[in-house]
Parts: sequence; structure tokens; C-alpha cells
Amino acid sequence: MEALAEARQTLRAVFGFEDFRQGQADVVAAVLAGREVLAIMPTGSGKSLCYQLPAIMRSGLTLVVSPLIALMRNQVAQLRGFGIAAASLSSANDPAENRHLLEEAGQGRLSLLYIAPERLLRPEMLARLAACRIDCLAIDEAHCISQWGHDFRPEYLMLGEARGRLGGVPVLALTATADKATRNDILRKLFPEQPAVFVEGFDRPNIRLSMRPKQTPKRQLLRFLDRHAGESGIVYCATRRQTEELATHFSAAGRPTLPYHAGLAPELRARHQDRFLQEDGLTIAATVAFGMGIDKPDVRFVAHAALPKSVEAYYQEIGRAGRDGLPADSLTLYGLDDMRLRQMQIDGNDAAEEQKRVERQRLNLLLALCEAPLCRRQTLLSYFGEERGPCGNCDLCENGVEAVDGTVAAQKFLSAIARTGQRFGVGHLISILLGETTENIAKFGHDRIKTFRVGKEFSRREWQGIARQLYAAGVAGMDMSEYGRWTVTGMGRAVLRGERRVPLRKDSLETAAGGSRSKRSETSRTAAAELDETGRALFEGLKTLRRRLAQERNLPAYIVFPDRSLLAMAAEKPQDKAALGRLHGVGSAKLEQYGDAFLALIRGGEDA
Repeated sequence: MEALAEARQTLRAVFGFEDFRQGQADVVAAVLAGREVLAIMPTGSGKSLCYQLPAIMRSGLTLVVSPLIALMRNQVAQLRGFGIAAASLSSANDPAENRHLLEEAGQGRLSLLYIAPERLLRPEMLARLAACRIDCLAIDEAHCISQWGHDFRPEYLMLGEARGRLGGVPVLALTATADKATRNDILRKLFPEQPAVFVEGFDRPNIRLSMRPKQTPKRQLLRFLDRHAGESGIVYCATRRQTEELATHFSAAGRPTLPYHAGLAPELRARHQDRFLQEDGLTIAATVAFGMGIDKPDVRFVAHAALPKSVEAYYQEIGRAGRDGLPADSLTLYGLDDMRLRQMQIDGNDAAEEQKRVERQRLNLLLALCEAPLCRRQTLLSYFGEERGPCGNCDLCENGVEAVDGTVAAQKFLSAIARTGQRFGVGHLISILLGETTENIAKFGHDRIKTFRVGKEFSRREWQGIARQLYAAGVAGMDMSEYGRWTVTGMGRAVLRGERRVPLRKDSLETAAGGSRSKRSETSRTAAAELDETGRALFEGLKTLRRRLAQERNLPAYIVFPDRSLLAMAAEKPQDKAALGRLHGVGSAKLEQYGDAFLALIRGGEDA
């Protein structure tokens, strides 16, 4: 308990935090006691602090394995902003700098050293680091070690051997996205004996959850961005081309947006990332190549222009919003084209059939989340084995969803599949139901089958919604190897025989071109909502000052101060350094470096 009391004092003095977040204290206490630890903590819960704080309280070195250079670079910059001796070994440094950093580590001048697993595993690197006094091997994104995880990386499999080469140092493994199977894989491959395991839950109650079928995607996304004018956010896209198209479209509509994908020149990618970190009110349209390396706490929204890869990927990606604990928003659009693409990706990879089976199951669970009839957060958390009541902060809790008996509609769609020999895609089947005499319908004589024109009570969009729900419910299937032909499953045959009823969400049968509008579609909680008019004006002034200071130092803006600190300044209006130093996120190093400039602005004087 004495060590934890000292840790709280250090937390206040160095980081400017009054106390630990939920779960942090137990992990920190175990690490300080030299125990092996596996910590499963939500995104944005402060996992990094669980090794950073013990590192500065001890005289040895904490070696941090991290998968991305950008993540290492940002965390090192943040730690140095707090006055902590931290560095990273990476290809972004020149060889002389890396040699110098290894010398610094060997002489005990560094508290934390970040390294990618590929570099750590080099024999000469292991030999150099083994000569250092290492107190802890912290492994970030530990789910990458599991072949059942959503982001498997083969080099992570060798980390268990690497810790032996480093002298069997205690390991702290951390992740936010590990279901039970992945968790057991981590335990088996990293720890020779049972470690202390902390599972702090997966809920991020500050993030509003919303999912909608695609209708007019660009318009739907732009409406979402309009609700977050002046805020920073990410729009995840399925392809590189889509990032470029959406960035152009949003920017032309007055919402400054930059594209980000692996096909851009490295220097342009870095420039776009740096602008996103330093500026306020900027949107990034990105593939999933963007995000894991970003620890920007004031991302206020995350949208998906297409279906994510899995529930874990969805959870991790929306978790990049609201890391400061303030209100954040999310929107995911999904459609049959996304389902088809994901199924093709699963079928076309070289994985073992067992792993493909797991991936198909994961896709089905993601579709179940999309088509959930009750609280969306309940459905999401149940995937990770958690139970909770309705959250009140998702589209389904706010607006509700009414189920209707869709058995007759399902029978019509399934009949169209069966009567055409289970050989055709959804567009052709819907044309039959609507009674459209297309070239293919005439060619195959499908205007003469009993199902022709029996579905005119629904529009094409409504039939697409029905098809999506039938697929998600396992009533109908798609064969991706043959151009997306639809099939009747065993469950579907029971529906055709009248032995099984099919409930459908009523809202999917009533969506007009613009989509059914959410009751709060025009409003959104904002970080500054609690401030009065004077406070909001001061908050904007503080953000302008922060941006200027960050640009002068070539730092991400949040490293100067996060939004949460600026909001506290705007609300409390401290008049001296003692009062400023008591606010959230204002540690001694930042108070000394930035205190005078921010106090001058707060007092109404010059902001420089």
C-alpha cells in the first residue's frame, strides 16, 4: 500500500492526474511488486500508464514492445512532454541515433525504451538489451500474438522466447480486444506460469453507438459530419480509392478532410497524420492503416463508410474516439456489398479451414450487431462476455426499434431463390419480386415463375434490407465463389414450409431514400456543452494558443494540453500557477513550460 501511495503522488506531480482510472491501481500495484501481469482493459482506459508510471518510479529500464512506429513516436513525445526520459528504437532514426540510444539505455539514463517486435528479435539487439538492467517487458497490443485474434502478427509468437533471452524479466501484457479464446492464447504463449490477470471490462459509455443501412452513403456521412463541425474525427473506408473520393467530397462541402492510406507517399502520409494531430476540426478519411498508432485523446467521432472487419475491429476502431472520457460519437454504415466483400476475403485467403470457420462466425456476429433489435451496447458487450442493462446512449435505446412478422416477405424472397435454381444474385432476385422485365429475366424466363411481381409492396431498398436481415439471421446464404448467388439454408427451408416465423425490424421496411431520421440526428453532445458563452469563447481561444505552441514545437496539439485540461481552464479560469497546477493534466513539467502563456490568455492579457 505504501508503494501505491507513492504512485499516487507521482501520478499527481508528473502527469497532473488526481487519481487512477478504474483498474489502473491494481495493475500498477502488481507491476511495482514485480509480478507477471495480463491486463485486458477498454480502449481509452489508460493502459499505457500501467507501465509508464512504474517505469519512472524505478531505476531500471522498462522495455516496451509496440507494433507501430507512429504509436511509439507519439507516446515518446507525450512522455517527454511530461519530463520523462523516454525514447524509441526504430527505422525512423538514423543508425547513429539508435546506437546512441542503446548506450543511453545501457548507462541507465532512460526510463522507457520502445521497440518494434521485429527489431527486438534480432540476435544482436537481444544481446545488447540483455546487458541493460530491465525491470519490465511491457507488450502492448498483446492480442497480436494470437492466431485467433483479429490482428495476428507472426513475430509476436517469438516474444516468449525473447523474454527468456532478456533474462526472464517480468512481463506486462496489455490489450483492449481479447475474447476468451484470444486471452487463453496469450496466456499459453507468453507466460510459463499463471500471471495476475485483470479484466476491467470493455464498456466505453461515453461513445454513442449508431449503425445504419447504406442508402445514400455520402449524404448520410456528410449529415453526420455536420453534427460535429469544428471537431476532429476519423471516417474509415473500405478502399484507398474511397478515402480519396470521400476526402474530396467532404472538403468540397466545407468539412476539411485529408485522405490516408498505404498507397500514399510516406512523406505525404506523415504530413496528413501530423496535421490531424496538430489541428482542430480536421477529418481523416482513412483505411484501417490509420489509427493504431494514434493516441489523440480528443477525437470526437469515428464513422465507418463500410462494414468493419469484425466485432473486435469495430470495437478497437470506434475506441479511438473519446479517449479523454468526454462525449464522442460513432456511426457505421453497412450493406450487402460489404458482406459480400468480407465473405470473399475470408474465402480467398490462405488460412486453414478451421480459421476460416472462425472468421465466418465472427462476420455473422458482426452482422448480428448491425441488425440488433435491442440496445446495441448490450449486443456488443455480450460478445465479450459482459452483461448490462440498456445503455441509453445508442441509436436503438434512443429511438427504439419495432419488430414485425416478416415471415411472408421472407417466404417470397426464399421462393424467388428456390424457383430460379439458387443461381442468381440479390439484384436479379429483387427485380423478379418487383416484376421488372430486365434482359436477364426475359432470357431465363423468370417472368413466368409464380414469384414474379409478388413483392411490389416493398421498394428495392426495402427488399435489400429484408435480404440483409435474412442473411444475418441465417435464413438465406450467399455463395461468394459464384458471384454472390443466393441459397436457401436449412433454416430457410423451415421458413418456406411454414415451420418457422421470421421477425424483421420494422424500420428497415420504412426507409425512404434519405433514411429514417434519428430523433437526435440534428444534435450531438459536445465537449464544451457545459460551458457558458464566455467559457466557450475562452475554450476556443485556448485551443488556438495550443495549436500555435504545438506547431512551433512540431508536436501533436494534445501533447501541449488535451481538451480536458483546456475545458478545466475555461471553466475554472485559474489566475496563478498554483491554481493552474491543480487542474487535470497539468503536471510540473507542463506547468513550467506552458503555464505563463495560458495564464496570460486566461487573465485577458497577451496570449504569448
